[in-house]
Amino acid sequence: MKYLSGRFLMVWVVSSLIFIGLGFGGCATVPITGRKQLNLISADQEMQLGLTSFEQLKKETPISRDAAANALVQKVGHRIAAVASPHLPNAKWEFVVFESKEPNAFCLPGGKVGIYTGILPITKDEAGLATVIGHEVAHAAAHPGAERMSNELVRQTGGQVLGAALSSADPRAQAVAAIAYGLGSQVGYVLPHSRKQESEADAMGLMYMADAGYNPQAALDFWVRFAEATKGSGGGPAFLRTHPVTETRIKDIQALLPKAMAQYQRISR
Repeated sequence: MKYLSGRFLMVWVVSSLIFIGLGFGGCATVPITGRKQLNLISADQEMQLGLTSFEQLKKETPISRDAAANALVQKVGHRIAAVASPHLPNAKWEFVVFESKEPNAFCLPGGKVGIYTGILPITKDEAGLATVIGHEVAHAAAHPGAERMSNELVRQTGGQVLGAALSSADPRAQAVAAIAYGLGSQVGYVLPHSRKQESEADAMGLMYMADAGYNPQAALDFWVRFAEATKGSGGGPAFLRTHPVTETRIKDIQALLPKAMAQYQRISR
């Protein structure tokens, strides 16, 4: 047992050094929030992945022909993109309405934003839609995809270090360590970090709304409607989710509103 504990200590030390070394080697700063993030993926690589995936998605998913919905999404999308562009100067902005009952939206690297028709009854109006698009544009500016890929590279490296360190240990100990590492890193870091990215996009989206002249109060109203519309849809325990529970988002937005409203009032003068 002492021998095995020593090996685990060595794994912990080596893995920590890997995380620290990669952190210093690929550190970037998220706009508005100022959070430091690990980013080992070049902007060109990230953008190309987004462009390729979006083109494929447009071939596989029906695109809405609703002229009014398309016009509204284009109007709000480009208005939000205009204030976010300094944070993503090389973006190839594109806003597409996809036919889907799912109340959702997404953003791919490079400024490719998809809005599902299922979320439009919940957005309700222009400001409500600005909440959703502001959040998605914030994702584009914060590069969460590249950050997730970078973190996964680090996680894989940690797994390799663990495997090498325990290569001569009992196979059962190797199996237990591998499972513990996989579950621990997933529940202890990957999922909490994903929720942090979502909360960060909410905060950034509020400021983009304000800068674009949309009342940030509409974000709070939207999430209240969203909570009501998706009540009973499940999603599992909070600690296993990739997104914060809606009630948590509402509380966080309430706390962020004073700053966003102050910015909105400055812009609106």
